[in-house]
Order: sequence, then structure tokens, then C-alpha cells
Amino acid sequence: MGRIVISTNMSLDGVVQDPDGEEDFRLGGWFNEFGGKDLAAWAELETAEAHSMEALLLGRHSDDWFAKRWVGREGEWADRLNSLPKYVVSPTLEDPKWTNVTVLNGDAVDEASRLKQELDGEIVVYASYQLGRTLLEHDLVDELRLFVYPVVLGDGERLFGKTNDKKPMRLLNTQTIGDGLAFLTYEMVR
Repeated sequence: MGRIVISTNMSLDGVVQDPDGEEDFRLGGWFNEFGGKDLAAWAELETAEAHSMEALLLGRHSDDWFAKRWVGREGEWADRLNSLPKYVVSPTLEDPKWTNVTVLNGDAVDEASRLKQELDGEIVVYASYQLGRTLLEHDLVDELRLFVYPVVLGDGERLFGKTNDKKPMRLLNTQTIGDGLAFLTYEMVR
């Protein structure tokens, strides 16, 4: 049985929107600005994570976003990400942009539940905060891996939105990445 893991970069106040500043969000670009020299250590951790996952689960916008940044790149991390099976949840996507994509055009909850039954290992959700919120709301997430950047933005889309009930978690690990990033790992408590 598969495990769904949300792995994401966020500000200290939980903002996940426009990390690279290319989406015209007035507070975008915080990833490089506040990641700085710590990004080399972050990339090492992300490369290791890529080697441990079975597949990526993404929303439609994330397929496009990642394809623009990863198709054509080379190196250990890029080779692994580009070769992984990817599942994109979208009722409208007809022409996926990234490599090895299967479009899941049904209900996100049903499709994610089915994937958990069909795959063994980690099914990692990158950057797809709307999909992440849906999966959290329906108790389909098994683990959260949060890379926290040392900045409060005060505005923007966050990973966590309204829920119909409390979502208890257990802290599994804390780690400092470089000099300024926090890496927090939580397991969902059922």
C-alpha cells in the first residue's frame, strides 16, 4: 500500500505561493531570497527524497510549473525526477508537459485513494497546495515534510486551509538545513 507524503517549501507563516517570483505575486521570490546559501544542503535532501519515492502526485498547474524547470535538465536529481512516474489530477488536462505523466481525470479523492491501493512506497505531492488541502481534508495524507524558510510574508496562499475537523499530527523529526532552514517531518495521527 502506498503512502501519500506532502513535501513542500513554505514561509514561516505557511505561505507556499510563488516561491520563485515568476507568478506576479507581490511577495513572491522568497525561496531564493531567504534560502540563499542553504539551498545546496536543501538540494541534497531533496535528491535523497527523490530516490526514495515511488511516484509524484501533482495538480495540473504543478505539472506545467515543474516541466518548465526540469525537462531538459541533467544530473542525478533531474534524471530521477524526470524518470519517475507522475500522476496529475485534472479533469481538463489533455496535453501534460512533464515526462512520464498519467492524467487522472476523475475525482481527486477517488483517484488518490486508488493510487494508494495500487502503488507501494511513497507517493509524493510537490507544490500542489490545492490538491494537498483536499488530500488533508479527506485524511489521505500520511506524512508532511515541510521546509520552512525564515520569513513571514503575511499574505498569500497557504498549504493549510479550512478543515472540517482537527488534524492531529505527531512530530517525527526536526532538522536544521544549512544555517537558516528548518525541516519538519510530521506523521498524521489516525
